[in-house]
Amino acid sequence: MLTVILVVVGVILLTIVLVKLVDKFIPSKFKPVLMIALWLLIAFLGYKTFMSIYNPILFNKEKNKRYEKVIASLEDIRDAQLAHRTVTGKFSGKWDDLVKFIDTAQFTLTQRRDSSIVDEELTRRYGGVETFKDIVIIDTLGFKSVKDSLFKNSDRYKTMMNVPVGEEGAKFKLEAGYLEQNNINIPVFEASVKKDVILHDQPRELVIQENQVISVDGVNGDALKVGSMDEVKTIGNWPKTYGTTD
Repeated sequence: MLTVILVVVGVILLTIVLVKLVDKFIPSKFKPVLMIALWLLIAFLGYKTFMSIYNPILFNKEKNKRYEKVIASLEDIRDAQLAHRTVTGKFSGKWDDLVKFIDTAQFTLTQRRDSSIVDEELTRRYGGVETFKDIVIIDTLGFKSVKDSLFKNSDRYKTMMNVPVGEEGAKFKLEAGYLEQNNINIPVFEASVKKDVILHDQPRELVIQENQVISVDGVNGDALKVGSMDEVKTIGNWPKTYGTTD
Protein backbone atom coordinates (compact mmCIF):
# COMPACT_ATOMS: atom_id res chain seq x y z
CA MET A 1 0.00 0.00 0.00
CA LEU A 2 2.77 2.44 0.92
CA THR A 3 4.57 1.65 -2.34
CA VAL A 4 1.46 2.48 -4.36
CA ILE A 5 1.03 5.79 -2.54
CA LEU A 6 4.67 6.73 -3.10
CA VAL A 7 4.45 5.89 -6.80
CA VAL A 8 1.28 7.97 -7.25
CA VAL A 9 2.75 10.92 -5.34
CA GLY A 10 5.91 10.66 -7.47
CA VAL A 11 3.85 10.73 -10.66
CA ILE A 12 1.91 13.78 -9.41
CA LEU A 13 5.15 15.62 -8.70
CA LEU A 14 6.49 14.66 -12.11
CA THR A 15 3.30 15.90 -13.74
CA ILE A 16 3.58 19.24 -11.94
CA VAL A 17 7.14 19.56 -13.26
CA LEU A 18 5.84 18.82 -16.76
CA VAL A 19 3.21 21.55 -16.37
CA LYS A 20 5.93 24.06 -15.57
CA LEU A 21 8.02 22.86 -18.52
CA VAL A 22 5.06 23.11 -20.86
CA ASP A 23 4.35 26.61 -19.64
CA LYS A 24 7.96 27.59 -20.26
CA PHE A 25 8.91 25.83 -23.50
CA ILE A 26 5.79 24.82 -25.46
CA PRO A 27 4.42 27.29 -28.03
CA SER A 28 1.41 29.28 -26.88
CA LYS A 29 -1.04 27.69 -29.32
CA PHE A 30 -0.45 24.21 -27.82
CA LYS A 31 -0.42 25.26 -24.18
CA PRO A 32 -4.18 25.29 -23.40
CA VAL A 33 -4.79 21.69 -24.46
CA LEU A 34 -1.65 20.33 -22.82
CA MET A 35 -2.19 22.30 -19.63
CA ILE A 36 -5.78 21.05 -19.31
CA ALA A 37 -4.65 17.46 -19.94
CA LEU A 38 -1.87 17.67 -17.38
CA TRP A 39 -4.07 19.26 -14.72
CA LEU A 40 -6.71 16.60 -15.31
CA LEU A 41 -3.99 13.98 -14.87
CA ILE A 42 -2.93 15.62 -11.61
CA ALA A 43 -6.54 15.64 -10.38
CA PHE A 44 -6.97 11.97 -11.33
CA LEU A 45 -3.76 10.91 -9.61
CA GLY A 46 -4.66 12.98 -6.55
CA TYR A 47 -8.00 11.19 -6.40
CA LYS A 48 -6.28 7.79 -6.70
CA THR A 49 -3.89 8.72 -3.88
CA PHE A 50 -6.77 9.81 -1.67
CA MET A 51 -8.76 6.64 -2.35
CA SER A 52 -5.72 4.42 -1.75
CA ILE A 53 -5.71 5.85 1.79
CA TYR A 54 -9.47 6.13 2.29
CA ASN A 55 -10.50 2.71 0.95
CA PRO A 56 -8.67 0.79 3.72
CA ILE A 57 -10.39 3.02 6.29
CA LEU A 58 -13.81 2.22 4.80
CA PHE A 59 -12.85 -1.46 4.57
CA ASN A 60 -11.84 -1.66 8.23
CA LYS A 61 -15.06 0.02 9.37
CA GLU A 62 -17.18 -2.40 7.33
CA LYS A 63 -15.04 -5.38 8.38
CA ASN A 64 -15.44 -4.57 12.08
CA LYS A 65 -19.23 -4.21 11.72
CA ARG A 66 -19.47 -7.57 10.00
CA TYR A 67 -17.12 -9.31 12.41
CA GLU A 68 -19.20 -8.15 15.38
CA LYS A 69 -22.35 -9.72 13.87
CA VAL A 70 -20.54 -12.95 13.03
CA ILE A 71 -19.03 -13.15 16.53
CA ALA A 72 -22.47 -12.70 18.10
CA SER A 73 -23.65 -15.76 16.15
CA LEU A 74 -20.55 -17.76 17.11
CA GLU A 75 -21.19 -16.93 20.77
CA ASP A 76 -24.74 -18.30 20.44
CA ILE A 77 -23.35 -21.46 18.84
CA ARG A 78 -20.83 -21.87 21.65
CA ASP A 79 -23.50 -21.43 24.33
CA ALA A 80 -25.67 -24.03 22.61
CA GLN A 81 -22.78 -26.48 22.32
CA LEU A 82 -21.75 -26.05 25.95
CA ALA A 83 -25.34 -26.74 27.00
CA HIS A 84 -25.36 -29.83 24.78
CA ARG A 85 -22.19 -31.12 26.44
CA THR A 86 -23.58 -30.43 29.92
CA VAL A 87 -26.71 -32.47 29.24
CA THR A 88 -25.41 -35.21 26.91
CA GLY A 89 -21.70 -35.33 27.65
CA LYS A 90 -20.68 -34.50 24.06
CA PHE A 91 -20.93 -31.81 21.39
CA SER A 92 -23.17 -31.93 18.33
CA GLY A 93 -21.84 -32.00 14.77
CA LYS A 94 -25.19 -31.42 13.05
CA TRP A 95 -27.23 -28.23 12.99
CA ASP A 96 -30.59 -30.01 12.96
CA ASP A 97 -29.67 -32.04 16.04
CA LEU A 98 -28.40 -28.96 17.88
CA VAL A 99 -31.57 -26.96 17.16
CA LYS A 100 -33.76 -29.91 18.19
CA PHE A 101 -31.75 -30.24 21.39
CA ILE A 102 -32.36 -26.59 22.30
CA ASP A 103 -36.07 -26.99 21.56
CA THR A 104 -36.54 -30.04 23.75
CA ALA A 105 -33.74 -30.47 26.29
CA GLN A 106 -33.77 -29.50 29.94
CA PHE A 107 -31.10 -28.67 32.48
CA THR A 108 -31.27 -30.60 35.72
CA LEU A 109 -31.24 -28.17 38.65
CA THR A 110 -29.25 -29.61 41.53
CA GLN A 111 -28.03 -28.66 44.97
CA ARG A 112 -24.85 -29.94 46.59
CA ARG A 113 -24.68 -30.36 50.36
CA ASP A 114 -22.11 -31.84 52.69
CA SER A 115 -23.04 -34.72 54.99
CA SER A 116 -21.42 -37.61 56.83
CA ILE A 117 -22.14 -41.32 57.16
CA VAL A 118 -20.73 -44.20 59.14
CA ASP A 119 -17.58 -45.58 57.56
CA GLU A 120 -18.29 -49.29 58.05
CA GLU A 121 -14.79 -50.44 57.18
CA LEU A 122 -13.08 -48.12 59.65
CA THR A 123 -15.73 -48.89 62.28
CA ARG A 124 -14.91 -52.61 62.04
CA ARG A 125 -11.21 -51.85 62.08
CA TYR A 126 -11.59 -49.86 65.32
CA GLY A 127 -13.51 -52.65 67.07
CA GLY A 128 -16.99 -51.26 66.65
CA VAL A 129 -16.21 -47.63 67.51
CA GLU A 130 -18.36 -45.63 65.10
CA THR A 131 -16.21 -43.73 62.63
CA PHE A 132 -17.70 -41.31 60.13
CA LYS A 133 -16.65 -40.11 56.68
CA ASP A 134 -17.64 -36.96 54.85
CA ILE A 135 -19.68 -37.22 51.65
CA VAL A 136 -21.34 -34.83 49.23
CA ILE A 137 -25.02 -35.32 48.47
CA ILE A 138 -26.49 -33.94 45.27
CA ASP A 139 -30.22 -33.25 45.44
CA THR A 140 -32.31 -32.79 42.29
CA LEU A 141 -34.42 -29.67 42.70
CA GLY A 142 -36.13 -29.64 39.33
CA PHE A 143 -35.63 -28.98 35.64
CA LYS A 144 -35.36 -25.91 33.40
CA SER A 145 -35.68 -25.60 29.63
CA VAL A 146 -32.37 -25.12 27.79
CA LYS A 147 -34.12 -22.78 25.36
CA ASP A 148 -35.44 -20.54 28.13
CA SER A 149 -32.08 -20.57 29.92
CA LEU A 150 -30.05 -19.53 26.88
CA PHE A 151 -32.37 -17.61 24.58
CA LYS A 152 -35.40 -16.65 26.69
CA ASN A 153 -38.06 -15.33 24.28
CA SER A 154 -35.81 -15.30 21.19
CA ASP A 155 -35.82 -17.94 18.47
CA ARG A 156 -32.56 -16.79 16.89
CA TYR A 157 -31.04 -20.20 17.66
CA LYS A 158 -33.08 -21.58 14.76
CA THR A 159 -31.00 -19.52 12.31
CA MET A 160 -27.66 -19.44 14.17
CA MET A 161 -26.15 -21.68 11.48
CA ASN A 162 -26.56 -18.90 8.90
CA VAL A 163 -23.68 -16.44 8.46
CA PRO A 164 -25.47 -13.12 9.13
CA VAL A 165 -23.40 -10.97 6.73
CA GLY A 166 -21.38 -11.34 3.56
CA GLU A 167 -22.07 -14.02 0.98
CA GLU A 168 -25.79 -14.72 0.74
CA GLY A 169 -26.89 -18.18 1.87
CA ALA A 170 -23.56 -19.04 3.53
CA LYS A 171 -23.57 -21.26 6.64
CA PHE A 172 -21.05 -21.78 9.40
CA LYS A 173 -19.03 -24.98 9.18
CA LEU A 174 -19.76 -27.18 12.20
CA GLU A 175 -17.61 -30.09 13.40
CA ALA A 176 -17.63 -32.20 16.55
CA GLY A 177 -15.72 -35.22 17.79
CA TYR A 178 -13.18 -36.30 20.37
CA LEU A 179 -9.51 -35.75 21.16
CA GLU A 180 -7.59 -38.39 23.06
CA GLN A 181 -5.50 -37.13 25.97
CA ASN A 182 -3.98 -39.45 28.56
CA ASN A 183 -6.11 -42.31 27.20
CA ILE A 184 -9.26 -40.25 27.74
CA ASN A 185 -11.54 -39.16 24.90
CA ILE A 186 -12.41 -35.52 25.42
CA PRO A 187 -15.29 -33.99 23.40
CA VAL A 188 -14.39 -31.06 21.13
CA PHE A 189 -16.18 -28.93 18.55
CA GLU A 190 -15.46 -26.13 16.10
CA ALA A 191 -17.72 -23.66 14.28
CA SER A 192 -16.07 -21.47 11.65
CA VAL A 193 -16.51 -19.28 8.59
CA LYS A 194 -13.89 -18.03 6.13
CA LYS A 195 -13.13 -14.32 5.98
CA ASP A 196 -13.60 -14.60 2.20
CA VAL A 197 -17.27 -15.41 2.86
CA ILE A 198 -17.77 -12.56 5.34
CA LEU A 199 -16.01 -10.02 3.10
CA HIS A 200 -16.81 -11.51 -0.31
CA ASP A 201 -17.96 -8.18 -1.85
CA GLN A 202 -15.04 -6.12 -0.52
CA PRO A 203 -11.87 -5.10 -2.48
CA ARG A 204 -10.01 -8.31 -3.19
CA GLU A 205 -6.52 -6.99 -2.38
CA LEU A 206 -7.72 -5.83 1.06
CA VAL A 207 -9.38 -9.19 1.76
CA ILE A 208 -6.12 -10.97 0.85
CA GLN A 209 -4.26 -8.75 3.32
CA GLU A 210 -6.87 -9.48 6.00
CA ASN A 211 -6.42 -13.23 5.47
CA GLN A 212 -2.73 -12.80 6.32
CA VAL A 213 -3.22 -10.80 9.53
CA ILE A 214 -1.00 -11.69 12.48
CA SER A 215 -1.75 -9.23 15.27
CA VAL A 216 -2.84 -9.13 18.89
CA ASP A 217 -5.55 -6.65 17.90
CA GLY A 218 -6.80 -8.55 14.86
CA VAL A 219 -8.42 -11.86 13.97
CA ASN A 220 -5.46 -14.01 12.98
CA GLY A 221 -5.78 -16.46 10.11
CA ASP A 222 -8.27 -16.71 7.28
CA ALA A 223 -11.38 -17.52 9.33
CA LEU A 224 -13.43 -16.57 12.37
CA LYS A 225 -14.06 -19.56 14.59
CA VAL A 226 -14.96 -20.76 18.05
CA GLY A 227 -13.71 -24.00 19.56
CA SER A 228 -11.13 -26.26 17.94
CA MET A 229 -10.83 -29.76 16.55
CA ASP A 230 -7.10 -29.78 17.34
CA GLU A 231 -7.11 -28.45 20.92
CA VAL A 232 -9.36 -28.82 23.93
CA LYS A 233 -10.79 -25.31 24.03
CA THR A 234 -14.11 -23.56 23.56
CA ILE A 235 -12.91 -19.98 23.11
CA GLY A 236 -13.06 -17.88 19.94
CA ASN A 237 -10.08 -16.66 17.91
CA TRP A 238 -11.03 -12.98 18.02
CA PRO A 239 -9.43 -10.38 20.33
CA LYS A 240 -11.29 -8.90 23.29
CA THR A 241 -11.82 -5.67 21.33
CA TYR A 242 -14.66 -7.54 19.60
CA GLY A 243 -16.12 -8.91 22.84
CA THR A 244 -15.44 -11.83 25.16
CA THR A 245 -13.80 -14.91 23.68
CA ASP A 246 -14.73 -17.24 26.57
